[in-house]
Amino acid sequence: MEDIKVLIADDQELIRESLSIVLNMEEQLTVVGLAQDGEEAVRLCEALVPDVVLMDINMPNMDGVSATKLIKDAWPHIKVIILTSYKDVDYVITALANGAEGYLLKSLHPRSLASSIRLVHSGGTLITKEMAASLIHNQVQKKEEEASINNEERIQNLIQTYGLSEREVEVLKLLAKGLRNNEISERLFLSGGTVKNYISNIYAKLEVKGRREAADKAKNEGLI
Repeated sequence: MEDIKVLIADDQELIRESLSIVLNMEEQLTVVGLAQDGEEAVRLCEALVPDVVLMDINMPNMDGVSATKLIKDAWPHIKVIILTSYKDVDYVITALANGAEGYLLKSLHPRSLASSIRLVHSGGTLITKEMAASLIHNQVQKKEEEASINNEERIQNLIQTYGLSEREVEVLKLLAKGLRNNEISERLFLSGGTVKNYISNIYAKLEVKGRREAADKAKNEGLI
């Protein structure tokens, strides 16, 4: 069986050389090239056609994420493992979206790294459990943020449709919570007469006749 040809791309010479020594000691692995940035990694992929690229993320001239995209677009058969000390989930998502087969931290034991290279070369994909959990959390958080933004936009559209002012919305929220006029007055530092005027305007704009009806309509339509 032919050795797996490995290209290492990292801007730190010590890491490049150390990984090269360690991996060349492993069975079936041969380091065929060392790149100090993303641009050189792309050039060496064209010249050497490695089986697997160990790609750092934060490098000068061209980062590992961008280099990964260029490599996967030009040579889809070349496997790319993002190897970095960065734990930023956004990098992981982008790297995987660009075609990387795996993502590992530089703190990984050399033996585990060698096993991971063999796994990816055989067609597998890999990602640390911690990063997988972070990815899931990140995706859930983004969906929640998007839902919150969409809900806020919907509420703002409804408020504009009914022509409610910001202060009227504040009064309506307190009214819906069951606060009396004097309590709303104290909470918003308004006079009793001003609160009455706001409530009258709210009734007119919502086309309701009382506090309960106003609160129910506001809740049912998602105004509050």
